[in-house]
Amino acid sequence: MPTPQILITAGPTHEPIDAVRFIGNRSSGRLGVALADEAARRGWSVTLLLGPVCIAPAEAGVRVAGFRTADDLDALLIEHVPTCDVLIMAAAVADYRPRRTVSPDGSSSHTGTGKIKRGDQSLILELEPTTDLLAKAAAARRPGQFFVGFALEPRDRLRVSALAKLERKNLDMVVANPLETMDAPSIEATVFARGGTSLHTNGAVEKSEFAGWLLDVVQSSLRR
Repeated sequence: MPTPQILITAGPTHEPIDAVRFIGNRSSGRLGVALADEAARRGWSVTLLLGPVCIAPAEAGVRVAGFRTADDLDALLIEHVPTCDVLIMAAAVADYRPRRTVSPDGSSSHTGTGKIKRGDQSLILELEPTTDLLAKAAAARRPGQFFVGFALEPRDRLRVSALAKLERKNLDMVVANPLETMDAPSIEATVFARGGTSLHTNGAVEKSEFAGWLLDVVQSSLRR
């Protein structure tokens, strides 16, 4: 088979409250970077869309484009998704972002500019939903593309949430992992695929090891 072109997203988004503060999450980007390195070692053509994290891929063959906000990532996906064969959406995109800040006197200002001064009164943030980037990409996918999403949920609803995401977002696979995976060096995951099949890691494994395991699963699916 031809060398796959793989697009991987990794890391958190930072949604600005003002010029210096943001809403974010604890995603380290480790798994996405490990996937990019492993894919490059296999000779795949790799593009990594990387959020604001403190790590970078080790393999020279990985092309990196950075993002900070969900809107930044949206623009990169619009640019890169049409030409990829495989999309692995490992980024932890914020579900909400601040719409505006409201001061105690009732006045408001748009977020992302200036700096809110500390005061004695409570500060209220109004949040609005971000775009569902994976669903948007999947809705415009071309025939032959292979899309992998992630579901990070409490263990008691992990399976139900993953299967629902698989159908709702029109994906080929969903990697379901519990909340404690966030910012951890290891991962315990179940991969749910279309057609009702599933594979489990049989316990927690290092993210670098899991990267090879997951790409084996993807590669096997691409050959079918």
